[in-house]
Amino acid sequence: MAHHEHAVAHEVTMVFAVILLGMILALALEEKLHAKKSLITAIFAGVSLLVGAFYEILPLGPVTNAFGEHLHMPAYITAVDWGVIAIIFGSSLFVDATAKSGLFTWIAIKLTKASRGDPRRLLSYYGLMTVLFSAVLNNVTAMIIIGSLTGVSLSKLGRKDKLLGFLLIEGLLTNIGGLLTLISSVPNIIVGQTAGISFATFFIVASPYVIVATLATLWLGAKLFGIESLATNEERARAAKMVDSFEENDGVESPGYFAFAAAMTVAFVVVIATTSVLPVVSGLGMGFVAIGFGVIMLVRYKDTVDKFYASVDADLLLFFCFLFVVINVMEHAQVLALIGQGVEHLIGLGPALGTASTLVASAGFSAVTDNIPLAAMLAKILRGLHTAQASPLWWSVIFGANLGGNLTPIGSASTVVAVTIMHKSGLPMSFLKFVGAAFPFAAAQILLATGYVLWVVPLLN
Repeated sequence: MAHHEHAVAHEVTMVFAVILLGMILALALEEKLHAKKSLITAIFAGVSLLVGAFYEILPLGPVTNAFGEHLHMPAYITAVDWGVIAIIFGSSLFVDATAKSGLFTWIAIKLTKASRGDPRRLLSYYGLMTVLFSAVLNNVTAMIIIGSLTGVSLSKLGRKDKLLGFLLIEGLLTNIGGLLTLISSVPNIIVGQTAGISFATFFIVASPYVIVATLATLWLGAKLFGIESLATNEERARAAKMVDSFEENDGVESPGYFAFAAAMTVAFVVVIATTSVLPVVSGLGMGFVAIGFGVIMLVRYKDTVDKFYASVDADLLLFFCFLFVVINVMEHAQVLALIGQGVEHLIGLGPALGTASTLVASAGFSAVTDNIPLAAMLAKILRGLHTAQASPLWWSVIFGANLGGNLTPIGSASTVVAVTIMHKSGLPMSFLKFVGAAFPFAAAQILLATGYVLWVVPLLN
């Protein structure tokens, strides 16, 4: 789509900044308003579009595609990142259909047996799996899969009282896993390509932080949520006896379909992880891959597919659609550009203070806005300042854009999914409650990242 630069009066930008703050406040008071997130963002999307049309800042005319064709599409259609929506929709279908094979129950019980029923060990296993899945898939798909496994395992162990802690920790770890490779998240790709950072260099620089941050998050999570190792021999013996009684094959109705589901899951992981380099598929994106695999798995249930469609979380999908619309309008209203100007002033504070301030500011803004346009804007600013490839400033943006998603439940797609799973499991989690629970983790991760970017990255880069 063609992008149109246009001047916007400062007063108009401030009007939209107030609208954005209003939406954030309404989401924070979600429980008191007794309104779903999708409805809140829908109202603010409608207000944003109406005000945007009034001030004539939106591209309401025809848009031009890559082939030079003029398309008449409403601004609220082009504003939505349909690739993300497709990933969520397709992954949900794939996970739901695959779960019918008993595969996830089988994996959950295997991991539970390997843990010998010890909650601390199970948290470690699931945490490491979350990071790896987020690195090679995407954080949304990882959260959907791991969240499903967690619910099954803790139910089997009679430890559902620990489910909230497990899900929150896993949601936070998805954004740490998103830092592992150049292709693990969109901000990584945007900033990495702009700075000219290679895949190998990115992994070498980011992986030590990911390892340390993962271990620190697991340790802190275990302490704060009381997820401890079994203390006595009697407890360990009782837990071991309990897990030994679990039969992983109980949920497998058809060995043939189980084997097919296992093969398709491996294929799904491989294809999703290599989508960007696969011929033909790379142009269609991960959303196409997710929906494609979902459709393949639904063929077995061809006469009852409507039940799977009904199980898709419409509130989650609509929340993202409306949120994308609001953020897109904010971009046209130059609200994100205003944020970028502030960050540019921070960069000018000096090598150390400027780098640290940029990381913290990037994290803060990513907590309440889409980190993709923010990363693109900051990358453009750094390139305009002729920032050297080895400068820690690039890494400030990368770490800040990824870790900021852990500050609020709307900071990243995976934290939204994590909260959705909590609600489905009957665990209340409001905006403010999430911020309160996640803040110690996010603060520790961002503080660790700041020190890492200042003192370790220059040695590795």
